[in-house]
Amino acid sequence: MPALVASDLDRTLIYSAAALALTMPDARAPRLLCVEVHESRPLSYMTETAARLLTDLGDAAVFVPTTTRTRKQYLRINLPGPAPTYAICANGGHLLVDGVSDPDWHAQVTARLADQCAPLAEVQEHLLRTADPVWVRKHRVADDLFAYLVVERELLHEDWVKELAAWAENLGWTVSLQGRKIYAVPKPLTKSAAMREVARRTGADLTLAAGDSLLDTDLLLAADRGWRPGHGELADTGFTAPSIRVLPQRGVLAGERILREFLEAVRGA
Repeated sequence: MPALVASDLDRTLIYSAAALALTMPDARAPRLLCVEVHESRPLSYMTETAARLLTDLGDAAVFVPTTTRTRKQYLRINLPGPAPTYAICANGGHLLVDGVSDPDWHAQVTARLADQCAPLAEVQEHLLRTADPVWVRKHRVADDLFAYLVVERELLHEDWVKELAAWAENLGWTVSLQGRKIYAVPKPLTKSAAMREVARRTGADLTLAAGDSLLDTDLLLAADRGWRPGHGELADTGFTAPSIRVLPQRGVLAGERILREFLEAVRGA
């Protein structure tokens, strides 16, 4: 039976220039590989060592990129190694098979959301009405499934985020602050549900996962073994569990360490 590795991407395996956390002397900094270009500019990176590890992992396990990104945002990433057969996008709202969204899975998800939580339009209206234009740069809706704001963190009132989270909780939604983005996501929209579906389809008997944010919590807890880096929302809150290993590395070197851990677990299975 194959092992399945479902990993978050941003700030887990791939990193923007601002998130690299290169604290060593310049001469000792790792060589970097650009894995995403947007509007003709390099956007996301991993170390060259991490790229080799990911290539090895793709040969040894069912590797499933697992992201809150929309399909369009995910498809501009060019990861090294074998092209993944499966990818989880929009926080589980889309299950891509060879780059194409599975319509049956998406229909199941949208039916579940309609049945279990308040509609997106209500949440979007609340965000538009209550968010201060002083610190909001963009209002966005992702694949008609959830909403997020792009903000200026220096100007953001943290109390507003807490108030939004309390308001959303009563509607069956959750709120996550990641870098310059504030996500409002329906609770039934989960990465873990999509991971379980891929495990069912592939017959995987071992599931491994990694992630750094609140939206990765369910994924980490659903996997047989999980890892989180020393940065991010989960690190800030001290989140852990018996099946989750907390790594000390921060930034792009954490991505390299996570891939080493995945490979060791797969080869030792």
